[in-house]
Amino acid sequence: MDLSIFRYPFIQNAFLAGSIVAVVAGVIGYFLATRGLVFAGHALSHIGFAGAAGALVLGIDPIFGLFFFTIAASIAIGLSGKNFREEDMNIGIIMMLMLGLGALFITLYRGYAERAYSILFGTILGISRTDVLVTAAFGIAAFAALAAISRPLLFASIDPEVAEARGVPVRLLGVLFLVLVAVAVSMSAVVVGILLIFTLLVGPTATAMRLARRPGTAIILSVALALAYTWLGIFLAATSTWPVSFYIATISFISYAAVRLLQPAAGNFRSS
Repeated sequence: MDLSIFRYPFIQNAFLAGSIVAVVAGVIGYFLATRGLVFAGHALSHIGFAGAAGALVLGIDPIFGLFFFTIAASIAIGLSGKNFREEDMNIGIIMMLMLGLGALFITLYRGYAERAYSILFGTILGISRTDVLVTAAFGIAAFAALAAISRPLLFASIDPEVAEARGVPVRLLGVLFLVLVAVAVSMSAVVVGILLIFTLLVGPTATAMRLARRPGTAIILSVALALAYTWLGIFLAATSTWPVSFYIATISFISYAAVRLLQPAAGNFRSS
């Protein structure tokens, strides 16, 4: 294992940014799965692509378009749905419009194709220290906000009717959470790209929830797996010609498949 690659600034930046994104995605991914909103993460990534493509047409940094579109869409989705089923339908309708806009913006864009390509698949090995600082600022803000609402959010996710009866602002929490999902989607796009956003938001959480029963343990394990996938993916990409997103997605899939195959053994171990 050649550890000499860590002397290069771009590798250091990749590991720093990747670690921040992995922690945020690992935590938010757990609540995303618990609330049954995995489709929301998928939809917001497509919506983010439309925003990023629109920013390219306007000649501004794609990340600003990504954040604007995903946050605006998350608020609209949260305010328009009264239950999970209605929310799911609204997500699909909004995503349908945004996919059309994304296709239009890409058609109108006359710049280098590499910029649009990087939106889809990520450019973590090409980010600067400024990008790391911006990612850290958004990551700290998202993590602090999630920590502040985590207990009532978990209650509202598990049993929304009882939570609402006890005075928990279920709908407001839903909107705030979707905004945090939008932030996580936008941050993760830098690492794995929009098309593979599920890799960090869903992969680690899906594995963690099969290995741990308690919410706290599952969240910690989800974060640990997200960090492991990201670090190993960056290292393998830096020492080969294949992209980071491929490695992270493949490692995530293999880990989940292995846990599924060994699930009976894991279950016996936990119950002992």
